[in-house]
Amino acid sequence: MRVLGGAQHRMKALAMAEALCTTPGFVPQVLGPLVKAGWVRSDPGPTGGYALDVALDDVSVLEVIEAVDGPTDTGLCVVAGDSCNRDHPCVLHTAWTQARRDLMLTLDSVSIASLDIDTLR
Repeated sequence: MRVLGGAQHRMKALAMAEALCTTPGFVPQVLGPLVKAGWVRSDPGPTGGYALDVALDDVSVLEVIEAVDGPTDTGLCVVAGDSCNRDHPCVLHTAWTQARRDLMLTLDSVSIASLDIDTLR
């Protein structure tokens, strides 16, 4: 999304792959969830390509991670892989709950616009 944010026009998969140091075949896999979320537009055809469809300040890192990987907080216990709660806590329940809360708050406070694109290279 950061690469698209700096583009003047729609970007083809090949140009995106070069900017991301990956293969053109991997680009649709990476951008697919972002298209589905409505943040990126994919226009087919010879004059098509990928374009940003949202302001980068309006999307957090957490939102992108969850669009790609699914929910961060599944409610599953990291020890037993089952439901874990205050009534039936596992040995790591308190520490894991706090760490997950801190992680989610931090990632949600970082906008895509604030990321340094030069670290991609």
